[in-house]
Amino acid sequence: MTKKRNDKSDTDLLGLYRKMRVIREAETALSGLFANNEIPGFIHLSLGQEAVAAGVCDALRDGDTLASNHRGHGHALAQGVSLDQFFLELFGKDGGICRGRGGSMHIADMSVGMLGANGIVGGGLPIALGSALAHSIKKSDQVAVVFFGDGALGEGAVHEVMNLAALWNLPLLMVCENNGWSEFSRSSDQIRAEIGDLAKAFSIPFERVDGTKVRDVRSMTADLCDRLRTGQGPAILECLTVRWHGHYEGDPQKYRAEGDQETATSTDCVALERDSLIGDGFDAATLDALDAEVKAEVEAVVIAARNGASPSFATALGDVHRNTIGSHHV
Repeated sequence: MTKKRNDKSDTDLLGLYRKMRVIREAETALSGLFANNEIPGFIHLSLGQEAVAAGVCDALRDGDTLASNHRGHGHALAQGVSLDQFFLELFGKDGGICRGRGGSMHIADMSVGMLGANGIVGGGLPIALGSALAHSIKKSDQVAVVFFGDGALGEGAVHEVMNLAALWNLPLLMVCENNGWSEFSRSSDQIRAEIGDLAKAFSIPFERVDGTKVRDVRSMTADLCDRLRTGQGPAILECLTVRWHGHYEGDPQKYRAEGDQETATSTDCVALERDSLIGDGFDAATLDALDAEVKAEVEAVVIAARNGASPSFATALGDVHRNTIGSHHV
């Protein structure tokens, strides 16, 4: 079948779909592992929101930086954090990207510009602001990106960052993943402000996109980043998306109305992109093979991570405290 023309090459389109599929398989695996008590601590999954992470990160360049939030697995993987080190970290193993010390909510890898996930609501915004300031001081064309949820809009740090980014004309892209929830409540019941109105108040360009359509997310991100790279100041992108699971994994979700979760899961951004690819002329068998390849890769990585070496207690203070015994300070 003859393929229709696309803005991206066939290889790029398959790569974009693959990013979504990797996130989906990784998060699905983690859901089961957590239920079996194999993953320590709380985890917050991004099932249903894969298109936002994949679309935004696919539009970034080497040297760009990214800060995330508590629901940051997809962001980390889409930004290029290695799958094996990601799972080792989630298992708390010494071979993890942060040697097992960060876990789910503090994944960072400066080699790919991943400044870190963050367990504090809105906590990634000041970090990304600092990175954007560094890009500006260096007079580079690099941009800083930060993900946050609509539940963070009531945090003072969000308003402060918007203000400073606008005042200092910084290359900061603020991406709001609006899934309609503020932890256990509808965001509309917790926060009066609309992000578009906040953007207007701080004179920051604002765009809204359907966060279930990965190509639209990527296209809008690329357009906004082009603007940022030419010194035209910050921008805000709101991605309307859905949250399949609860606030945290294991959340009983008694606050959700009957049928609400079923309605949410009926919107599947991964399936939507697969359908789009088939509509573009890609063979279903090719996509089936890609899906199977990703699933097998995740399964193999999980086995390796499960058997990874645990951290040594003797190294627990490494990179945490400096031994100052016998040293002199003025």
